[in-house]
Amino acid sequence: MNFFNSQKESDPQQLVQVKSWVSEAFDLSEDVSVMITQLQCTEEGCPPIETVIAIMETPGKPRQYKIHKPLAEVKQTDIVRLTTD
Repeated sequence: MNFFNSQKESDPQQLVQVKSWVSEAFDLSEDVSVMITQLQCTEEGCPPIETVIAIMETPGKPRQYKIHKPLAEVKQTDIVRLTTD
């Protein structure tokens, strides 16, 4: 337990699963990096923790998406919804 970190620890299996859903939903090639982080949300009306997804397809210009829930609560439908927004 880390008393200095206010963020919840993420499940490594959930992280791998979400990355897989992102790659599938966006039809990414294997050489495209996907970075997923949980951040404390400071925007009004936002839940305390949000999941941020960055797709590093073009060097220096990542596509970034936010899901207003912790990684543990992210479902495949959340990822698919990102492709239609």
